[in-house]
Amino acid sequence: MTIKEPDAGPPSAEPETGPGTGTSAAAVAVAGGEIGRASLWDDAWRDLRRRWVFWGSVAVLAVVAVMAALPRLFTAQGANQGCDPNAAKLGPSGDHWFGTDLAGCDYYAHVVHGARPTLLIGVAVTVFALLIALVFGLLAGYYGGILDTLIARLTDIFFGLPFVLGATVILVAFPSHGVWAMTLVLVLLGWTTMIRIMRGQVIAVRDADYVQASRLLGASDARIMARHILPNAIAPVIVVATLNVGNVIVGEATLDFLGVGLQYPQVSWGLQLGQAKDSFIENPHLLIFPAAFLSATVLSFLLLGDAVRDALDPKLR
Repeated sequence: MTIKEPDAGPPSAEPETGPGTGTSAAAVAVAGGEIGRASLWDDAWRDLRRRWVFWGSVAVLAVVAVMAALPRLFTAQGANQGCDPNAAKLGPSGDHWFGTDLAGCDYYAHVVHGARPTLLIGVAVTVFALLIALVFGLLAGYYGGILDTLIARLTDIFFGLPFVLGATVILVAFPSHGVWAMTLVLVLLGWTTMIRIMRGQVIAVRDADYVQASRLLGASDARIMARHILPNAIAPVIVVATLNVGNVIVGEATLDFLGVGLQYPQVSWGLQLGQAKDSFIENPHLLIFPAAFLSATVLSFLLLGDAVRDALDPKLR
């Protein structure tokens, strides 16, 4: 007799369709059900499809993503092209939809091109921080002991660093403030929350019955972590990662606003806010337009994260 290793996750109820059950495949189909194993992600997707907040957030983020990837679809001008100092600080008009900036550059083109570094930094930082959290959180939670203690103490050290102060000190020490330098600094200071959540989730499921059964059947640690623990522990981390993109974008804009982030001739919404702070009363358009795009993007990520959290938690449905 061959013993088959159990599948990942706790057993789920499957509808029976035999002659003695009183339930047929046709009845299940009429009731709107599906024959097969239930899945947390399938249930979450069905719940998300019914939420207008989810689709609204996705629509806004899709526009911003296309703007970042293909800015020429929105404007024919480059970020710092066609600047006329004699036309500086003009208000919105037919020739310049968002007016002009302090150097006489078209402000609409600046806002469009500013989406790329802002979104790139937000997504890249979150992806790298998520990978760090998945690897080290999984190892710490599964093995425990000295490895868990070392990772936990290292996490505490970085968690105790003030974000703005720590990023400012690091960026001032290294004059090159490009996109990847900003990404490295924000990853260095932004992985602690996700690794704590991942570690806690792994600890919660590592002694489950299906994990113990796989261990007794001779499955390796790598197989158990990849097939059984990770799929059942990753959902809360995905929610936090979605919310984290918006937080990273705010952090990047804050550093740009303080003058320690990206530097001219680079463009970003945070840089535009920093340049507009001294002339807001006379030229409010310099602050309003990048602030509106920044706020809409961050709000969309936060709403998307909330929708995903509600969909993945059955108690919140």
